[in-house]
Amino acid sequence: MEHVRDVTDLPKAHLHLHFTGSMRPTTLLELADKYGVHLPDALTSGEPPKLRATDERGWFRFQRLYDIARSCLRAPEDIQRLVREAAEEDVRDGSGWLEIQVDPTSYAPMLGGLIPALEIILDAVESAARETGLGMRVLVAANRMKHPLDARTLARLAVRYADRGVVGFGLSNDERRGMARDFDRAFAIAREGGLLAAPHGGELTGPASVRDCLDDLHATRIGHGVRAAEDPRLLRRLAERGITCEVCPASNVALGVYEKPEDVPLRTLYEAGVPLALGADDPLLFGSRLAAQYEIARRHHGFTDAELAELARQSVRGSAAPAETKAKLLAGVDSWLAA
Repeated sequence: MEHVRDVTDLPKAHLHLHFTGSMRPTTLLELADKYGVHLPDALTSGEPPKLRATDERGWFRFQRLYDIARSCLRAPEDIQRLVREAAEEDVRDGSGWLEIQVDPTSYAPMLGGLIPALEIILDAVESAARETGLGMRVLVAANRMKHPLDARTLARLAVRYADRGVVGFGLSNDERRGMARDFDRAFAIAREGGLLAAPHGGELTGPASVRDCLDDLHATRIGHGVRAAEDPRLLRRLAERGITCEVCPASNVALGVYEKPEDVPLRTLYEAGVPLALGADDPLLFGSRLAAQYEIARRHHGFTDAELAELARQSVRGSAAPAETKAKLLAGVDSWLAA
């Protein structure tokens, strides 16, 4: 019988974590009390809210809960706390590298404008990395529910701060709204500025949205991408080009993309040779962090420790970490497996 190793000791990279969604539930309660924000029962029960975002009403409810939580982040010290605690949680789960995703326009009204908001976030990331030892960078994400011109503004801002910790540019929110090609210029600006392209696709809609991310946005990574499993030709394309899919198993089930953890097509993607990076997405709403995603792969998909180690390697290789950081993490994965 194979020795089962502790996945929290497995060095890994975390490439799909949203800013507000990384908050600890206890922190949300404290900040809501501080600012007099009334939280709905779904955010105070101690259990992940019941969500199903595969229809418009369900997605609206998900967004409403997220917006309420975000409204509790009002001051620089709140941002600093969130980032530090996110880093602490990742270190506890064995992460050696975190790319946290944020749309700074969401925080600009509270923090003095778009540029001050991003600078506060980047300062918080730098401090948290120094305090925890976690390698940490930022992926600036545009909102596909907003005008593409807003995305271009964000792309230019992201490039401007590439030397301060921004490593990538993304596109989030409901992929059923807004065509990927409408945001092609924003992604061109980001790529020309040296940032990796990591739009969401292949979650709430099918393989076509993944193809759009590849064809129109020239993605180097795909946020989610699980629905590519429905198209063998697309799987081959992802594998041949080495496009990493940031797969979030717990989130996929919580949002109703799949009924059960075992329905998430982890095996299909893995065995097709598609590089994977498991992510927690929004732990505040989905109730589980990074290490739990590896436990899902083990328990529900029969991944051996050797296969879990390979998943961790793929997450590191798909990251924007410096070469020396990647080498250290990959060596740590080998040590974990040899233990």
